[in-house]
Amino acid sequence: MTVYTQSLGGTNYRFDGLVDVLAKATPRRSGDELAGCAAGTDAERAAAQWVLADIPLTEFLEQPVVPYETDEVTRLILDTHDRAAFGPVAALTVGGLRDRLLAVAAGEGTADPAATLRALAPGLTPEMAAAVSKLMRNQDLIAVAHAARVSSAFRTTIGAPGTLATRLQPNHPTDDRDGIAAAVLDGLLLGCGDAVIGVNPATDSPRAAADLLTLLDDIRTRFDIPAQSCVLAHVTTTIDLIAAGAPVDLVFQSVAGTEAANAAFGVNLALLREANDAGRSLRRGTVGDNVMYLETGQGSALSADAHRGTGGRPVDQQTLEARAYAVARELRPLLVNTVVGFIGPEYLYDGKQIVRAGLEDHFCGKLLRLPMGVDVCYTNHAEADQDDMDTLLTLLGAAGCAFVIAVPGADDVMLGYQSLSFHDALYARRVLGLRPAPEFAHWLDRLGMLDETGRVLPVAPAASPLRALTGGR
Repeated sequence: MTVYTQSLGGTNYRFDGLVDVLAKATPRRSGDELAGCAAGTDAERAAAQWVLADIPLTEFLEQPVVPYETDEVTRLILDTHDRAAFGPVAALTVGGLRDRLLAVAAGEGTADPAATLRALAPGLTPEMAAAVSKLMRNQDLIAVAHAARVSSAFRTTIGAPGTLATRLQPNHPTDDRDGIAAAVLDGLLLGCGDAVIGVNPATDSPRAAADLLTLLDDIRTRFDIPAQSCVLAHVTTTIDLIAAGAPVDLVFQSVAGTEAANAAFGVNLALLREANDAGRSLRRGTVGDNVMYLETGQGSALSADAHRGTGGRPVDQQTLEARAYAVARELRPLLVNTVVGFIGPEYLYDGKQIVRAGLEDHFCGKLLRLPMGVDVCYTNHAEADQDDMDTLLTLLGAAGCAFVIAVPGADDVMLGYQSLSFHDALYARRVLGLRPAPEFAHWLDRLGMLDETGRVLPVAPAASPLRALTGGR
């Protein structure tokens, strides 16, 4: 283990290994304080960031933060690392990588920043992405993420330049069909649902999941909606439903950044690959074959007591979050989103920490070539409010976020947390000049719901063919 030291203001700071430097260089958050790995003072944090800036990128290949021998995520990261893609930055430090990324985002030395970042992505490990994000201001995270271009496709194209897609989340506490249909209607009339119409079932009953899949597929086919549906059941349930002939579009699963944390979710890499193959075998996509929908979130490994790395030291939650993107990258997903404030204030205490974490996660995901979205959200016992969510939504829109999640009235009454409403997505598109996914925008236009600027038009409910969703009431 390498010991790093830094003198600052007459005080000598010591950091025992790369894991310790990464943790103490992280902007303040309650989860790292809970884990006992956070910097004790702002001065110690600055000293750690100073050390981190001078660490060569090659050290991340030589000093795994989670042991190679005991963790399949580490083995995935190191065994699939592309040395040729790494070549252009192999001689850089973490601080040098930050400078290089900002230069590329500014267009210095490249005619196509997106292509340059795309070529670099296979050469970067999640730990490198996490490390460089710790040295960046919010505007740096936004600038580089905006320069990156990542797209995926199933029935709609996600991540196309100038677009912001949405997951329409019509959850209901009892999985009531009429309630879900009414929420779907609400979202569609406000131009939402182009990323996915996705329901969190109230139970993990295979029969209930099959009923919901049939309901969503019936809505989609009746109204010829170019969108994909998903019931967010456990991956094993979905695999069984595929075998039984259920109308499965996307395969959902929560994933994390350590083998032990994924085991707590009841998954491993082999099972996830099996699910990906099963979903793709159905060939239900029309413009692409990306079938996985993956969710992550800072603090998931810590909440499962699966956050310890090399030497038994706790790994900071943002580095572990970035490692989850290695799992996602392996599966070529349609959608990946960090549910940024969902786990609670024990991990992200207030609006400031949630905003920062959302920008970090989005940056790391896009840098690693993922179609990255964010559930802009918080729990009611966090020191946050809807103004904080407005701020994060606007910053993510400027950063080129692929999609966000929207629920009726911004209040998910089934999961018990606050997210975005359908009209919040309209605000972001209007103010930032963004449009829905192209295939979905064409459908809205065909229904007379979109003007030439991409703005969703008011529609008289009685005149809309979607009124049939309510049974004509």
